[in-house]
Amino acid sequence: MLAAYARNVNPEDPFDALSVGEIDPPAVPEDWTRVELVAASINHHDLWSLAGVGLRAEQTPMVLGTDAVGRTAEGDEVVVYPVIADPSLDDETLDPKRTLLSELHPGTLAEYVSVPARNLVPVPKGWTAAEAACLPTAYLTAWRMLTSRGRLGAGGAVLVQGTGGGVATAAIVLAGALGARVYATGRTPERRERAAELGAVPVEAGGRLPERVDVVVDSVGAPVMEHSIKSLKPGGRLVNCGVTGGPIAEVDMRHVFFKQLEIVGSTMGTLTELRELLLFCAESGLKPVIDSVHALPDAEQALRRLASGDAFGKVVVTNA
Repeated sequence: MLAAYARNVNPEDPFDALSVGEIDPPAVPEDWTRVELVAASINHHDLWSLAGVGLRAEQTPMVLGTDAVGRTAEGDEVVVYPVIADPSLDDETLDPKRTLLSELHPGTLAEYVSVPARNLVPVPKGWTAAEAACLPTAYLTAWRMLTSRGRLGAGGAVLVQGTGGGVATAAIVLAGALGARVYATGRTPERRERAAELGAVPVEAGGRLPERVDVVVDSVGAPVMEHSIKSLKPGGRLVNCGVTGGPIAEVDMRHVFFKQLEIVGSTMGTLTELRELLLFCAESGLKPVIDSVHALPDAEQALRRLASGDAFGKVVVTNA
C-alpha cells in the first residue's frame, strides 16, 4: 500500500528519514478492524516522530499519522480515535501504557489503517471527510483543554497563545462557540488578523489584555509562560498541551500562590470526549479551519507545509 512513513529517524534532518512509497499493509490484530483511508490530517507529532522524539530507530519503518477518516468494508465513513489504551478505563489518557497510532502501531498516512473496532465513530452528517479528519488530535485536545481540564464556564474569557497552529486555531473557534470571550496572540500582524476573522480579539505576543482571563490555552510552553501567568485572573487556569517553543520555563510562584492559580497539563482526550466534540460541532455548526489539502502521494509537501510554520489551520491529506 502507499504510505508516508519514517524509514528511520534523524534529529538533524527529519525529512531525510521520510519515505512516501509502497509498504506492506499492517497486520490486523484480533478485535481490530481495517479501514480504507479517505482523509487524514497532519500534526507536529508526525514531524517529531521523524526527528526521533517518541519514536526509536528500531521501531522503523513506521507509518506516520494519528488522525483519519476511513471507510469501512460496509462503505460507512468513520472518524478514527487514535488513542490505543486500556478500554476498561474511564479516561484512556491516564493509562500509563497508552500510545497513539504511529508510535507502536502503524499510523493513518496510508491507504489502509487498522484500529480497535471501538475506536471508530461515525462522521457527523453534512461534514466532508477532510473536515472530520481534523478532529481526533488538535480539536479533541483543544476541547479537553477548554472543558474538562480548563473548566471554562459560561461567559468566561480565554487567552489562546500562538495563533495559527492546529490546537490554537481549534481552541479559538471552540471557545467562541462555547460562548467565551476569546483573545489570541500571534507573532505577525497577518496571523493576528486571521485570528480576528475567527472571532478572537487579537493581541500582540506578550501584549496586555483588556481583561484577565479564566483560562489560558497554551501549546507553546517556555516563551509564553510569564505572559500566560500574568494574564490569568485569580483562580484562573493555565492549561498546557505542548512545548513547541521550548520545555523549560521559569515560573514566578508568587503569582501562582497569591492568585491561587492552577497550572494544568492536558493530553489528547477520551473516546467519550471525542463523541461529545462531534455532537457539539454538529449542533453548533462549527467547522474546522483547513489550511490546505494534499493528495496522499504529496504527503511530503503536506508535512513540509506544516514544518514551515506558515500554515494557518489544519493541513489535510486525502486518498483520492
